[in-house]
Amino acid sequence: MKGEMTQKGKEALERFKMESANEVGVTLSNGYNGDLTSRQAGSIGGQMVNMMCPEQQFEFIRSDVKSQMHTRILNYSVQVGI
Repeated sequence: MKGEMTQKGKEALERFKMESANEVGVTLSNGYNGDLTSRQAGSIGGQMVNMMCPEQQFEFIRSDVKSQMHTRILNYSVQVGI
């Protein structure tokens, strides 16, 4: 039965969606939410993705070793798997 979702899985996904909507300030009702704008729906989906796949960015500023008084900005993107 590939692709089928259990009732517990559906309930967990619904709670996750409601939590994400709450975090971005969108009010969802139980059941049909077809009156949402594209921006609102996209905000909810984007928040869900951010929570599932957090990516951290760090910026380091260091002095260049070879020449004094020069700085180099290093940007690192790190994806953390859960």
